Amino acid sequence: MQRVREAIEELGYESSLVARSLRNHRTNVVGVLVWAIEPYSAELLKGVARGLKGTGYELVVYSTGAEAGGRVGWERRYLSRLSGTLIDGAVLVTPTVSTEGIGSPVVAVDPHSGGDGGWTVAADNHRGARLAVEYLLGLGHRRIAFLGRPPRDLESSRQREAGYRGALEDAGVPFDPRLLRNAGYEDNESLEAARTLLALPRRPTAIFAANDVTAIATMEAALTLGMRVPDDLSVIGFDNIPEATMVEPALTTIEQPLQLMGQRAVETLLDVLAGREPTEARLMLPTRLVVRGSCAAPPADPSRVVGLTAPEEDAAAPAP
Repeated sequence: MQRVREAIEELGYESSLVARSLRNHRTNVVGVLVWAIEPYSAELLKGVARGLKGTGYELVVYSTGAEAGGRVGWERRYLSRLSGTLIDGAVLVTPTVSTEGIGSPVVAVDPHSGGDGGWTVAADNHRGARLAVEYLLGLGHRRIAFLGRPPRDLESSRQREAGYRGALEDAGVPFDPRLLRNAGYEDNESLEAARTLLALPRRPTAIFAANDVTAIATMEAALTLGMRVPDDLSVIGFDNIPEATMVEPALTTIEQPLQLMGQRAVETLLDVLAGREPTEARLMLPTRLVVRGSCAAPPADPSRVVGLTAPEEDAAAPAP
């Protein structure tokens, strides 16, 4: 037996996860399912890895690839490939459908708004959006646009839009549906949505983007139109990914504690796998405003700012 152990050590042999699960009905592996590896999910993964340290569990990261485009139901299809034989449970990042009845223990980060009884971890998106808009209002802005991201049935998307609308209403600023746009998933979609807003005859003086990637694309769109941030246009994002400090000017944003969200999600999952009741089934973490250099008071005469004009875009366009 000793010679077998020595041979195993020398050859670096490991039993397959499938064989291990057949013997023990456990693999000691947890999965993180994301539709794409991008700045948001990368920060969450750092927190998941930190939460697993010293637990004896291993981590599998499974991505659908960007070409999946966040199609509705992707998590059910891909979870069925992993659960039962490769992983004991999963953390789902921004699932597109309810996680109820999936089978394996699942914790959802940035959950679907279906209201199922599963375990979830999220940031206070409503409060964060209000902080963003209230900050812009305090600088003197009144034409404040919102660039959202699909799917709008994500709880975060719904809450951020509600926070945007609520802050405007409390300030007595009428909601203008032409200033509400869907930025899509890809960078080119964010650029096009930003350019559409900046082409309005009465363009916004500030844009609140639902995430930092869209905010950075908005700054790029403004630059291509000869506009200066923040002198001609203020831009504020959401997430506080590392890239927010790498642009010029550095991006003012709403921070959600992404790494902590990942850590808390996997800690909740480990509690469930161990038969312990998680302290909180629906954990909400605070958001905060991070002021940098991309916001300022609105220009005295916005009509003099260089930019595109597209009168047809101002014709009572419905919100997307």
